[in-house]
Amino acid sequence: MSPTPEVSQRFVLPAPRTASLLRDYAELTKARITALIVMMAWSGYFFGAHKSGASALSAVLVHALLGVGLVSSGTAALNEVLESAVDARMRRTAQRPLPSGRMTRAHATAVGMMLTLGGSVYLALATNPLTGLLAMLTALVYLAAYTPLKQISPICTFVGAFPGAMPVVLGWTAARGKVEIETLILFGVMFVWQFPHFLSIAWLYREDYERGHIRMLPVVEADGRSTLWRILAYSGALIPVSILPVMIGMAGRVYLIGAVLMGAALFRVSLAMVQPQLPATAAASKPQARRLLRATILYLPLLFALMMANSVS
Repeated sequence: MSPTPEVSQRFVLPAPRTASLLRDYAELTKARITALIVMMAWSGYFFGAHKSGASALSAVLVHALLGVGLVSSGTAALNEVLESAVDARMRRTAQRPLPSGRMTRAHATAVGMMLTLGGSVYLALATNPLTGLLAMLTALVYLAAYTPLKQISPICTFVGAFPGAMPVVLGWTAARGKVEIETLILFGVMFVWQFPHFLSIAWLYREDYERGHIRMLPVVEADGRSTLWRILAYSGALIPVSILPVMIGMAGRVYLIGAVLMGAALFRVSLAMVQPQLPATAAASKPQARRLLRATILYLPLLFALMMANSVS
């Protein structure tokens, strides 16, 4: 006997609802960004384990990446809770789970707190207390300093670059249990990289950020000059900063050549934004900002992959 339409419907509906909920969780926790953060943490762990003479593939690595992923996901969720009103005003974020009404603030807050606190405790127990502490402090700076500053001052980009550069540090400390000169160099590469990356995003979505009252530099200074010169300055600074691993014996000549070539290519893309001197409000400037954004997205994982491949024992 075939099931009635009502019975069939009960068995069919849960699957789409489950898929929709999973998509909402992925968006709430910014799964793609979290994946990049976990990858950078893996790079830090690789170099820490390499210095210790230990295997880069171990149970501790799994614990470290899981813990970093949990903290990153939770921080992203709490960020969306804090910025739900801002997201509702911007076209690119208006359909996120909270501003669209698909998820309540209480639910998202509970998820975010559980992941952030749970991930930090997990890191402290499964790797070492320093890594758990640093992960918690990273989340606090991101949520308590960077997030509110976005609606106050362009200095938010500078402040946000500190927690943004921490994934490699967390990976290193998970392997070594302490902060060393190599840690600071890896941190420095990620720190400097963030400026052309996030300023290109702010340039590309300037009008949306203005609707959201987010005071990134292209919004505050619409002529774009300060933004362009900062992009160029930090892109140029990436070249000497990126070769520091060679200076202290972390990587070899192949990496040195690759880092210089990739840095020069990124600088050339940045220079292409500066040469026309178009204001941030000009539609004609958007394609070049998009090219720069794509270049920065390619640059970072390729640089770290080459550094790892050409690591010096």
